[in-house]
Amino acid sequence: MTFGFAPPPATDPVSRLGRLLEPAEWAAAGIPLLRNPREVVTGLHSRHLPTPSTAVVAVLDPEERLAASASFTRRGSSAADGWEFRNALLAQLRRVIPHDLRRRTPVRTAVLLYCREGESQWTEEDGAWMWGLRDACTLHGLRCGAYITLTRSGWQVLGEGRGGRRPHSASLRSRLGVGTATGDGVTAAVPHPRGEAREALRRSAAV
Repeated sequence: MTFGFAPPPATDPVSRLGRLLEPAEWAAAGIPLLRNPREVVTGLHSRHLPTPSTAVVAVLDPEERLAASASFTRRGSSAADGWEFRNALLAQLRRVIPHDLRRRTPVRTAVLLYCREGESQWTEEDGAWMWGLRDACTLHGLRCGAYITLTRSGWQVLGEGRGGRRPHSASLRSRLGVGTATGDGVTAAVPHPRGEAREALRRSAAV
């Protein structure tokens, strides 16, 4: 079995639009509900301190305990493409946790927290992340779990209607004055303001 990436598909706008999920499609996909979304969000936020354009992918065990997590920044201004997001997520998953492809049924669940600017309503970028998360989970033998956005108005589990005001996308900047990373490329490691946490983040593993 080969675990490499597939050749890039067509990159025209019509093809890119096919690599995203609408809210209705996501809701119909049977995504398992988080028992305690606030605990998951606050835990991931405290570990990775995301700023806008940061994605945090986490793997939860059947008891909803954190098994592994990683964060990275989406850089550049290219149009959102679920295929690129899938590859970025899959690369991070492969770094921090073995695949479960030999299991008949997935027992671990991957969730995605994405910190971004803008309003909390669904966007095409969110749809591309949803598509990427679902595909990455299939290729890594995981259940596809919740997609959570972190904006200035707070956090929201898209497709569930659950959310809260804290943490929010400016939580880190308001506390430490840390700006958003900039540059070219698809992904990059997220700089961390504290030395000990910086080393943990450089390894990408949260636990």
